[in-house]
Amino acid sequence: MSIANLQNPKYLNVITPAKIDWQSDDTGNMVPVSGEFGDVYFSHADGLAETRHVFIEHNQLSERLALLAPKQCFTIAELGFGTGLNLLATWQLWRQLRETNPQLATARLHFITTEKFPIPLADLTQILALWGERAPELMAFIKPLLAAYPPLIAGCHRLSFSYDNLTVDMWLGDAADSLSKLALDHSNQHTPYVDAWFLDGFAPSCNSTLWADSIFAQMQRLSRPDTTAATYSCAGIVKRGLRDHGFQIKKVKGFGRKREMLTAIMANAKSNDLTDDNNSHHEKQEATYSTFEHVVVIGAGVSGLLTAWSLASRGINVTLLDKSAPLAGASGNPRALLAPKMTPIHHVDEHLHTIGYLYSSRLYRDLNQTAIQLNTTPVLEPTGALDLLIKANIGTEQIADYPDEMATTLSHEQAQTASRLKEQDLAENLYLPQSGLVSPQALKDIILTHPLIRFQQLEVNKINETEQQVYIEGINENQESVTMTADHIVICAAFESHQLDERVFDCRKIRGQLSWFSPSTEQLTKIPKIPLKYSGYCALFNAQARDNELNTIVADKPYLLLGASFIRNDTTTDIRDEEHQISRDKLITAIPEMASIIPADTSLWQGRAGIRTQTPDYHPIVGQLVNSQRIWTMSAMGAKGYALAPVCAEALAGMMLGLFAPLSEAMLARLSPNRTRLQTPLV
Repeated sequence: MSIANLQNPKYLNVITPAKIDWQSDDTGNMVPVSGEFGDVYFSHADGLAETRHVFIEHNQLSERLALLAPKQCFTIAELGFGTGLNLLATWQLWRQLRETNPQLATARLHFITTEKFPIPLADLTQILALWGERAPELMAFIKPLLAAYPPLIAGCHRLSFSYDNLTVDMWLGDAADSLSKLALDHSNQHTPYVDAWFLDGFAPSCNSTLWADSIFAQMQRLSRPDTTAATYSCAGIVKRGLRDHGFQIKKVKGFGRKREMLTAIMANAKSNDLTDDNNSHHEKQEATYSTFEHVVVIGAGVSGLLTAWSLASRGINVTLLDKSAPLAGASGNPRALLAPKMTPIHHVDEHLHTIGYLYSSRLYRDLNQTAIQLNTTPVLEPTGALDLLIKANIGTEQIADYPDEMATTLSHEQAQTASRLKEQDLAENLYLPQSGLVSPQALKDIILTHPLIRFQQLEVNKINETEQQVYIEGINENQESVTMTADHIVICAAFESHQLDERVFDCRKIRGQLSWFSPSTEQLTKIPKIPLKYSGYCALFNAQARDNELNTIVADKPYLLLGASFIRNDTTTDIRDEEHQISRDKLITAIPEMASIIPADTSLWQGRAGIRTQTPDYHPIVGQLVNSQRIWTMSAMGAKGYALAPVCAEALAGMMLGLFAPLSEAMLARLSPNRTRLQTPLV
């Protein structure tokens, strides 16, 4: 790409994949070399041994991690993800420690890494296959890392390895810019910080930008006394940068042929001796992290379910309340289409729909593995999706900027084959290979199997916050008065959230009716076999066992889903034939050839109506209510709850627990319940 293009705003957030060259190391093995910087990704002597010497031993990770208290989270930040070798070695250590230290069962490790030139998946697979041969003990970590490796899109990609209590945030883009987006001011008493730094960029002589003052300034902002750092480099620029930004440094023996390396500790620490195994920062610190035990989540739609899941995954007991049943409201449709609203790529790192879609698709695929273990229905049916770009803010020229594994354009013939459409002009299209159909019933079933989540039917009518806890009063299914307490509550009650606490914005209410019918055998041969997006959407699916618990559906029968109507300021949920007709009309207007396939008589169609909530700026509401320490909310997902709720729940859990969120500080401000756009009531 030319310099002129790089300076064009259109290309500022286009990630440039690393170019990999190969050299022979000291033992005759081939090792990868950066084509951009001409430097090795790891030592020619032994890259894994180098990682363990420089970053694990000289951040004293074995000792420090073993001393974590229950539910405590330790955060490592790395400059330069490279081949992922540092993560793999740290992950292996973490699993070993958890196997031998029972108190770590609920402790967590958060690994934050940055990379401006990420290695393409095919090259990374080749590189890590070599490490799998040289160090077979890493294979147990290489496979899940490669499976979760994100498309090379700017911004934060959260990878959750919940079975090991490990969260990995990969920030793709300029390191200083990425670090500047990590939010510290949550208006919560527990502020996140980095415990240990891996300074593993290419040598300063090859890539000085990763050793600039802006980097060290962010390290200072994100550290606290006792935060440590380690680096293989002893270059003057590194020593000066650390010293000038609050770190006390010390030279120690380097790895292999390197005579020296640097360790550092944030100033005001109790001891300056970084190599003393009895160093004070190994001792359990006075709790600076959140230690609450019990949260009540009000509302068991997709927002409440995912909030409960994110909190329970961090060892928090959750009581999930709903006045009727889980998914009884707008979240209980037969299927939800997981397909993002696309944006030009220079907006992508701050585009909630993209961030949410990528995280949701990873989470649902992970939960599919859980479904296999539980012998239940999968959460996500991978189908791909074809957007006809009838109602979109992006064209095929802009789609070309995206990695093909996330979004691409099919040829007219490929689009015809995928869609079965013969007459439609399909030259303009957006194909989303990672899209699919989410089963709300399957998602609910898996979430409610979590041992720390308990559902209770309760219509809440009063919330009272004190300095120590929150009191909730309500009426149960037997019309009995019930009072319960919690350390915190999260209101996820959609348009009824405002009724529970007036500090939650009174959102716009939009009725949406989804329609479905079972096609005949002949119709099935002509109906599109891939979900289509136009001014609405349609999707063919086969009903699964237990789908009939939420909707009028017969297991093992095929259904075509069409949706949805969009009626403002209507909060009734009766099923209306005229809205079946609206969904049919949308389809045949967009695709006229469907008129002869989809029956004109909709009297036998089934449907479900739900009330969506929408803010004036179309962003959800996520965060702590003003003048409150214990009441939070997550609501106003609009029609995109299954794409947005998972990442918003992760952000909310981070805010509540004093952890770094997978969203930028600017994005968290845009989601705040107290943002300026929500100060003026809707008229």
